Amino acid sequence: MDYSKTAAAVLKGVGGEENVSSLVHCATRLRFVIKDDAKVDKAGVKATPGVIATAEAGGQYQVVIGNEVPEVFAEIAKISKLAGPASNERVASDAPKGNPLNRFIAMISAIFTPLLWALAGTGLLKAFLAAAVTFGWLDNTTTTYVILNALSDAFINFLPLALAITAAKYFNAQQFTSLAIAGALVYPSIVALNGVPDITFFGIPVTMVSYVSSVIPIIVVVWLQSHAERFLYAKLPSAIRRFVTPMLLVLILVPLVFLVIGPLSSLISGGLAAGIGWVFAVVPWLGGALMGGLWQVFVIFGLHWGLVPLMTTELTNTGLIYLAAPLFAAVIAQAAAAAGVWVRTKNKNLKSLSAPAALSGFLAGVTEPAIYGVNLPLKKPFVFGIVGGVLGGGLISAGGVASNAFVLPSALGIPALFSQGSMLMLFLGLAIAIIVPFLLTVIVGFTDPVAETAAPNESTDLQVLSPLDGTAVPLTEVPDAVFAGGALGQGVAIVPRVGALYAPFDATVVAAFPTGHAIGLKHADGAEALIHIGIDTVKLAGKHFSLKVEKGQQVATGDLLVEFDIAAITAAGYDVTTPVIITNPKKYPTIGSPAAGPVAHGDALFLAIAEETELALAK
Repeated sequence: MDYSKTAAAVLKGVGGEENVSSLVHCATRLRFVIKDDAKVDKAGVKATPGVIATAEAGGQYQVVIGNEVPEVFAEIAKISKLAGPASNERVASDAPKGNPLNRFIAMISAIFTPLLWALAGTGLLKAFLAAAVTFGWLDNTTTTYVILNALSDAFINFLPLALAITAAKYFNAQQFTSLAIAGALVYPSIVALNGVPDITFFGIPVTMVSYVSSVIPIIVVVWLQSHAERFLYAKLPSAIRRFVTPMLLVLILVPLVFLVIGPLSSLISGGLAAGIGWVFAVVPWLGGALMGGLWQVFVIFGLHWGLVPLMTTELTNTGLIYLAAPLFAAVIAQAAAAAGVWVRTKNKNLKSLSAPAALSGFLAGVTEPAIYGVNLPLKKPFVFGIVGGVLGGGLISAGGVASNAFVLPSALGIPALFSQGSMLMLFLGLAIAIIVPFLLTVIVGFTDPVAETAAPNESTDLQVLSPLDGTAVPLTEVPDAVFAGGALGQGVAIVPRVGALYAPFDATVVAAFPTGHAIGLKHADGAEALIHIGIDTVKLAGKHFSLKVEKGQQVATGDLLVEFDIAAITAAGYDVTTPVIITNPKKYPTIGSPAAGPVAHGDALFLAIAEETELALAK
């Protein structure tokens, strides 16, 4: 399907943007509320390539697209304001779900994902450059080194600029305004003010901190920009809003970072630095455990800058940095966890990313690709890395190990630790920091987002079990013409008697709508299933549904997916008949042995018959 052509044709067919009051999408359909029904070219819409069927129900004109409806919806967003950031009607099928921590991790991962390969590539370049200097292959006083160092450092130094682009896309903000804001944070004259006393802005004291390589400030300010942008666009006259809006946003938001966001992060990080410094003075092993365990967390929130002055002061006064030694365990532990992911994962994309991410972490101490691209999205490897950092950092600091230089914590920087403390405890701590997270990741594992599909000729029949307790009925009895006619695929419907939906086979969750009314599943052999709880229940906007899984999650047969209140949904006027269908009919064109009558979850519901089986029987 050409999503852009389908989107344009459908929008034209419904009478254009001006004939649409609102637009949402559910698991399979674009749902238009039309102003003038006479302006809709129903035959033209139905004949559009990519459109499976059309239906009219509940005051909506429904265009059935199938599994690719989010892509068509996104294309409509590009050519109209119906599904854009100002639309209150948008159903974001890929929005982060779960508790605040999960949503935060999902947001950070989504914003960083486009940057990972550049981070990994420049991180490896940094590693090779450090190796060349360490082994005497290159003199770090030459202009050649200066140029190569700029190539390897530039991207990470100006990371806020790259994050401005991806954060703007995530929050639906204007990208070039975001770049203007980020550019101000890393502008050379602003960077030069870091550490300068008595800085003021219109008489207001400013505590200037470094925003080079920072993460959280730009994400926070772009989020604020996205809300302010929508407000200003709604309030300002159309003749001036396109240039006045970015002017006002830069004028207001950049000083806000300097006056509030930066100082607040500095205050928090300064308090952490003082506390950790005190712990190091009293109980060194505990200080090492804290630094080893929390350093990468500090980096994520940009709080690590508060510890840098403490380290430089320590180096100036004593010639040693005790706080820096356990950081080697923290960094190497995250790299080891990423290496464990590389060993265990069966996802080709994840495997190809985790290898260079681990290597750049080990050699150069650049852990951003490992953290944001691998460990943090998978959650468990990140925790295992923290465990390794705690144990390794505690051992290193218990041995009185300190760094004699301000170096990046990496394998190539380890010689800086040789001048102070027990070498036995140093290498024991480093070994523990590598072995523990690596083995935990490989043995305990994580939810592997298996993305590969079976080869075209490897589809096999799949036994689909009942995901509900209820009564199985033929799909033709579903009170919806699209499902009943089999336009989306073959299957069986269930009238539930208990409001709990379970996985009908081992699968990856490929669609988990925030509204909880529909779940898309994909079996390792390639079968794709849609379970749609009730008819038109998307209109409930999640009311009476409780989603228990998220997109990308691996589920086993019988795992709880959704809980829902049958009585409340029925009382609201909706039919709870639930179609369970196979949505890739080219691979699974027919079903066999459909159940009828009472079923319990886990009972055989139907057999999805692969095309290869049909061809073999025909021969």
